[in-house]
Amino acid sequence: MKTTTETTVSRPLKVLRVDSSGRRQGSVTRELADLLTAQLAEETGGVELVVRDVARGLPFVDEEWIGANFTDPAERSERQRQVLALSDSLVAELMQADVLVIGAPMYNFGIPAALKAWIDMVARARLTFRYGENGPVGLLGGKRAYLVMATGGTAVGGGNDFASSYLRHALAFMGIINVEIISAERLTVRGEDARAAAVAEIVRLGRTRQRMAA
Repeated sequence: MKTTTETTVSRPLKVLRVDSSGRRQGSVTRELADLLTAQLAEETGGVELVVRDVARGLPFVDEEWIGANFTDPAERSERQRQVLALSDSLVAELMQADVLVIGAPMYNFGIPAALKAWIDMVARARLTFRYGENGPVGLLGGKRAYLVMATGGTAVGGGNDFASSYLRHALAFMGIINVEIISAERLTVRGEDARAAAVAEIVRLGRTRQRMAA
């Protein structure tokens, strides 16, 4: 889904929102992502928003996909190009974005399988990273990312959190190192206080952006 609103700047801010919660109704990460994207639009006079709901289903990497991906682009068959077509479109969405908003509920101490499938589809050699003399080099520098997280009983950044650290590392692998975390953590324990803390963090980040832009 893509929506565009008019803006007073020469080019609207391009925002890619990736939702991964299995819940359509009552999802905390979707609710917070709504608030964050609305705030970004208000600050800039409008954004060009692309929403990718990976919870609707993405294919997993398989043998055919791997074979196509490792074939030189100039030598790929028509079938191999078809196999990579969805991945190519996901990569294009990511490359075109200025800001990335990822809604990531924590499932069993990690990220949803659908979000992992998205990362597998966009972490592509020669497109979002390359191999240099000293190892991998990310190719998506200059972008900003927000991780909108929600957990039931696990503290974000704690010893049992394998979600936020993985997402930070995966984004940095592709060159995205400007990452902010907005978390409604330990919802089963803190309830509304967890939501309120996440909303307050969105407001605080907005004020910080406004000061930096002034």
